[in-house]
Amino acid sequence: MSENYDVVIAGAGPAGAQCARDLAQREYDVLVLEAEPEAQFPRQSNKSTAGTFASMTGAFGIPDDVVMHYTDEVVLESPNEHFVQHQPGAVLEFADFKRWLVAEGREHGAEYRFDARVNNPITENGEVVGVRYAGDEEVYGDIVVDATGPAAPLAKKLGVCDLKRENQAVGIEWEMEGVELDHPDFADLSEAMMLRLDHRYAPGGYSWIFHTGGDTAKVGLCYIQNESYQRYGDTSKSIDDHLTHWLETDPRFANAERIADKQQHRGSAHIQMPADLSTDNFMAIGDTVPTIDPLWGEGIHKCMESARAAAITADRCLMGSERDTSADAMAIYDDLWHARVAPDMRTRLTMTQLLYLAPNERYDRLMDDLNRMDVDTLSDANDGSIRGLSKLVHLDDLPLLARFAKQRLTE
Repeated sequence: MSENYDVVIAGAGPAGAQCARDLAQREYDVLVLEAEPEAQFPRQSNKSTAGTFASMTGAFGIPDDVVMHYTDEVVLESPNEHFVQHQPGAVLEFADFKRWLVAEGREHGAEYRFDARVNNPITENGEVVGVRYAGDEEVYGDIVVDATGPAAPLAKKLGVCDLKRENQAVGIEWEMEGVELDHPDFADLSEAMMLRLDHRYAPGGYSWIFHTGGDTAKVGLCYIQNESYQRYGDTSKSIDDHLTHWLETDPRFANAERIADKQQHRGSAHIQMPADLSTDNFMAIGDTVPTIDPLWGEGIHKCMESARAAAITADRCLMGSERDTSADAMAIYDDLWHARVAPDMRTRLTMTQLLYLAPNERYDRLMDDLNRMDVDTLSDANDGSIRGLSKLVHLDDLPLLARFAKQRLTE
């Protein structure tokens, strides 16, 4: 006999596990299929820097015991300037955080199967009704959710997701000790999360130092192999080489070294508009339909919010005697995603892409602009407000804007 669930979720990352947690609390029959073996989880998928803010930890009840360190400030650096904003945050121990989410879901009744890689949707009359996993195993659900991130085996085959390689950002991170967080030549990074815009180290992207207590920090960088990477980077170097170059030339790392028993983190995400978000009986969540915070680069909160929007949608579609999981009914998720998860997404994405195209000297001027703006204006700009963004644009940005427009037309 075939197995049937209210909701089948592919992927036990922050989005998939949070969606399962919410739905299990509403007493739905939920199954989560995760590719990794449980004994190793989440070794292969321990890929996030896991910096977030109080708005996320409070909204989702994140406990202290999965937080490596609480921070007080966010710092943005350019090659010669910096900007500091008071913004309480938390650097999570990502593996512990993921295991906690799984335990929370199980406590409320969600079922998990590990070593269960999802490979194909099962369709009837053109609509998804279940999934195949772990080779030829099958399971059915009224609603299927793809939370596998960029792999997106279900969303791609259902035509919901169209992630482009040229929009893929790659990242690498080490956990280090002996970092001089209060170096006299830089902003004080004690109790801070820092993002640096500097093409010398991360061409077409950014690097970071997230304080994790004492003299330890998460240190890494990411970039897209975009026009800025081609213009400012060294294409003969790997991402490991770029990180090594930063560590060898930034004096804050003069006495730093990798923490021996800590795993190196590698990951990827896409910076692009989503194609679609849902269809009949189906939703794609988390990094499967990517979004990014332009200035702060925060991603976990977005994943969790998309999970909650999907759970609300599933609850709406499944409650009552007449279940309706048609594309029209599932489109509630699309509305919630654009209203709550990534409002003004296109404007925010444009801001992100422009940031990566700008030369280093423009980053210095950006820091000056940010330092003279009030908090509300900065918040408006980060949220995609045209009024807020206009205060960051100058007349001599016209060549940059023209180059960006040409790139967009080529795409």
